[in-house]
Amino acid sequence: MKERKFYLIEEDVVPEIFIKVLQAKRYLATGKAKNASHAAELAELSRSAFYKYKDKVMEYRMHDSAVVTLYFSLEDIPGVLSTVINQLYECGANILTVNQNIPSDGAAPATISIRTTNMTLEEDELFECLYKCKGVIRISRIS
Repeated sequence: MKERKFYLIEEDVVPEIFIKVLQAKRYLATGKAKNASHAAELAELSRSAFYKYKDKVMEYRMHDSAVVTLYFSLEDIPGVLSTVINQLYECGANILTVNQNIPSDGAAPATISIRTTNMTLEEDELFECLYKCKGVIRISRIS
């Protein structure tokens, strides 16, 4: 089998058809289009072009410094994780992932990855707000 090659190119030299394919894929992923035909129509793209390139064109984001992963140790009481998530929302964080493990010895470890692009708080201010949530034992930044 022939080895596949990949190329990373700047957006300003990408042919318009590939940008439209990415738009159509976004319409499908976000539910703004009910099917591939509708997505192609919204992106002003032929259905055949969409099908031809949909599995070949992908968006690549270099390391996003606005993505932060936080590690929490939370008390094993109802609603703690929900309170933390609500507080992150109030601070303008866009939550990307949430993982919580089974509690042990009265505490549950959790990691939450957030995009901080729309946040106006500094990291220490964010931690201060999060520590006000009942049941938060410890917070540390992983990345």
